[in-house]
Amino acid sequence: MSMLTPPGMGGKYRIKGDTYPRMRRPRRRGRLVLALVGAIVALGLIGWGTIQLIDVFGGGKAKAAAHQRDCPSPGASGAPQALPKPAQITVNVYNATPRAGLAKTVADELKKRGFAIGKVGNAPEAYDKKVPGNGILLGAPAAAGGPFSVLGAQLKGATPKTDTRNTPDIDLILGTTFADLNTPKDADTALAALAKPAPAPSGKC
Repeated sequence: MSMLTPPGMGGKYRIKGDTYPRMRRPRRRGRLVLALVGAIVALGLIGWGTIQLIDVFGGGKAKAAAHQRDCPSPGASGAPQALPKPAQITVNVYNATPRAGLAKTVADELKKRGFAIGKVGNAPEAYDKKVPGNGILLGAPAAAGGPFSVLGAQLKGATPKTDTRNTPDIDLILGTTFADLNTPKDADTALAALAKPAPAPSGKC
């Protein structure tokens, strides 16, 4: 036994010569695993933070731009609408009521308001005394826009209807509840509203 070996120790702890034994501490695998898990969590948080920054400085602007594209601007529906002048609209006035002379009276008034007058008389058999309400505006599909709107401003409650004609004239068929045309002032107010609609209310989309 060497002089360096403490009393009572032998075997693998026996010191031979002038060499001291290296007594290693047991490896602590638990700390290594915790350190590895902590590193993974940290990397995940860094990646998530990076994505959020990209969204704020890049994607956020893109989303805002897309939102603006999807939401109509407040004045989008307020663009002036081009309407034909009354002189550009030829109106055929037909009376579907039992009141005699009504078609001529209405035609004369429309003429004073600048409309071109075509045929005047009793309504065809298909409509005679069969038109409920104030009347029907009957014309080609092309008249369903401006011409119907301009003539419709002259009387309330007229029902627009299209047929297969290819001419620009419009039939005004007076119905059973028709009393009179709108006053010129009311008609002009309605036309002004049609020519320049009110802006659409702004709101969140």
